[in-house]
Amino acid sequence: MCASMSEHTASKHPAVARVVEVFGDRQLHMTLFRGQSTLIVQPADAHELLRFLREDPACDCNMLVDVTAVDYLGYPVEQPGRFAVVWVLRSHTHDQLLLMKTFLDPTIETSGIEPDPGLEVDSACDIWPGAEWREREVYDMFGIRFKGHPDLRRILTWRDFPAHPLRKDYPLRGRGERENHAVADRDSV
Repeated sequence: MCASMSEHTASKHPAVARVVEVFGDRQLHMTLFRGQSTLIVQPADAHELLRFLREDPACDCNMLVDVTAVDYLGYPVEQPGRFAVVWVLRSHTHDQLLLMKTFLDPTIETSGIEPDPGLEVDSACDIWPGAEWREREVYDMFGIRFKGHPDLRRILTWRDFPAHPLRKDYPLRGRGERENHAVADRDSV
């Protein structure tokens, strides 16, 4: 559950305090769990804040550690959206780790592979080129699209895979993928 940003919570992480100083007019939230700070932003602000966190000398988040996602379907605590995109950022200069998260809500039924305009956020590939494969993995597994991505296609499943397997409404046994595939043995190759 997200609490509103306050001076007390913002001061616990120097980069968050700097973001609040510069972007105080934006809707920002912060959570602190076991010493780990997470900055929660609106999807429309995510790209601008990621760029600021990298380029501002007081933040200097010079490394994108990971881009991942979470499906909160059935989560016991109410969240602002069903899906969250999470960027894990590291500042080597300040020896700080910061998570930035944005929530997305689907606008269509999620059991298929149709592109959903509600599950879209700007790509960070122009800020960190290393985001390319990580964003492709999030797209492949969760169906979250990254606007401006140079090559958004599946990376872990085949091109015509009929779903996004890390969505919680995807059946645990799959939808026939295991039963209907051709088995390759030494003699058939």
